[in-house]
Amino acid sequence: MMTTFGLSGIVGYHTVWGVTPALHSPLMSVTNAISGMTAAGGLCLMGGGLTPSTTPQAMALGATFVSSINIGGGFLITKRMLDMFKRPTDPPEYNHLYALPGGALLGIYTYGLTHGYPEINSLTFLAASLCCVGALAGLSSQKTARLGNALGMVGVTGGVASTLGLVNPDPETLVQMAIAMGSGIGIGSFIANRIKVTDLPQLVALFHSFVGIAATVTCLANFIHEYPHFLEDPAGSGAIKTALFLGAYIGGVTFTGSLMAYAKLQGLMRSAPIYLPARHVINGGLAAANVGALGVYMASSEFGTGFSMLGATSALSSVMGVTLSLAIGAADAPVCITVLNSYSGWALCAEGLMLNNNLLTIVGALIGSSGAILSHIMCKAMNRSLLNVILGGVGTKAKGSGKAKEIVGEAVFTNIEQTVDALRDAKNIIIVPGYGLCAAQAQYPIAELAKVLRERGARVRFAIHPVAGRMPGQLNVLLAEAGVPYDIVEEMEEINDDFHEADMVLVIGANDTVNKAAEDDPNSLIAGMPVLRVWNSKNVVVMKRTMGVGYAAVDNPLFFHKHTQMLLGDAKATCDQLLHGVKAAS
Repeated sequence: MMTTFGLSGIVGYHTVWGVTPALHSPLMSVTNAISGMTAAGGLCLMGGGLTPSTTPQAMALGATFVSSINIGGGFLITKRMLDMFKRPTDPPEYNHLYALPGGALLGIYTYGLTHGYPEINSLTFLAASLCCVGALAGLSSQKTARLGNALGMVGVTGGVASTLGLVNPDPETLVQMAIAMGSGIGIGSFIANRIKVTDLPQLVALFHSFVGIAATVTCLANFIHEYPHFLEDPAGSGAIKTALFLGAYIGGVTFTGSLMAYAKLQGLMRSAPIYLPARHVINGGLAAANVGALGVYMASSEFGTGFSMLGATSALSSVMGVTLSLAIGAADAPVCITVLNSYSGWALCAEGLMLNNNLLTIVGALIGSSGAILSHIMCKAMNRSLLNVILGGVGTKAKGSGKAKEIVGEAVFTNIEQTVDALRDAKNIIIVPGYGLCAAQAQYPIAELAKVLRERGARVRFAIHPVAGRMPGQLNVLLAEAGVPYDIVEEMEEINDDFHEADMVLVIGANDTVNKAAEDDPNSLIAGMPVLRVWNSKNVVVMKRTMGVGYAAVDNPLFFHKHTQMLLGDAKATCDQLLHGVKAAS
């Protein structure tokens, strides 16, 4: 099993690195859906007929239900996002035909099961796992992305079917399972069908919490179920007990950490970091208490002691999820969400080790490595360490010890008419959107403006910073929703050397990602952070609501640069006026 875990992690590592940055948001949502395989753990423990008859069975029912919400919601929102990237000139697709190989997999499995083939479950688990690998690999390009989502659906369907075949429930219990999964998938689909793209980050965070609570509840239920075996074979049950403990711990952190991220992104609480007094001491104490609980848990053979220690780590880790997440601001949400994504994968791995289920172990390693790699990419884009972000630190790794440079000069302000004239005269235009565009929901007017300018003969491109928005790839999806062709949306590494050729750069709601101090001031809080070098262009217009600082609370020399003009106001209203002005002048 450990060999399977290690190999799966390696496969996941190499697969996720191939995913194009523009599809990082669909990657997050499809792994969210696949992580709903925690339902398989719940199915293994369900029973009692039409209703559960024991506490573990009731807990398993709840875990299966919330996991199914992830399955239905995750795949549907992934489909919605990927469909947004389709261009009018793309050839027609017949994605519904992907149901045929899925049906074939189920047919072969049913045939093998009814004819007594002993290895049919293992083979189906392997096929389902490979489909889940294919789901991630498919996101390596726009052409294969929708195939990837379909493969993910086939993989999860095959995994659930083979789990049911392995459990072999009676008809009444099968009805209970069908109701739990069907209602969960229905609720998840309902949510995903109505969510706005601007609300995707909080939806992803909320879905992560479902995986966390499902893993914790399944571990608690499995301890009750497996306790008689622990008594019979204390020496041989150490690995399973450890997996149970780790699953409960990781699930607890994921559950409450995700809920805190959701609350901040949804505006239910203050989005700025909240620093508790002696927070590092508190977190260290909670970690030490969990280690102590593990020691008592492993040493004791008493049911009451073992279950109370497992419950204690569930509670302590849940508190730890809150204390860690409080110190992370909403602008660090991309990293927070990818870390939670990774946690959900490791929780699924623990379930796989606990149940001796290769499918859960493989899928969990895929998701865990996926989240870890995305976290690394996000941290690299901010020149910060992962530990710095998780513990609520500020500043980059390159920050000096001296005082930051004082900004000299005065800002130059412009207006709609002057900006319209500049846009009309420019032949090479780069638009740099930031979170302000998301918050103002200005994607539609700016997409229409880009279309009009292109029809006038201008070359128009969009430049995306890796940490722009509130989750990886959010701005790419937002622009795709508005109809911006993905082939004119470029990542920072692709476009950063082209700014000197641009006649005009339009910065919309971005601040830290275009802050010149990151390259010019070694004592700045964001020194060394990779930024978009918009100041190299001939003319820069920065659209912001005010002259205020960004999340890093660092003044931006770009606003006072000789090539920069400030255009203050609401992003959507300003984009609407620019669009109207350019159209009127055509």
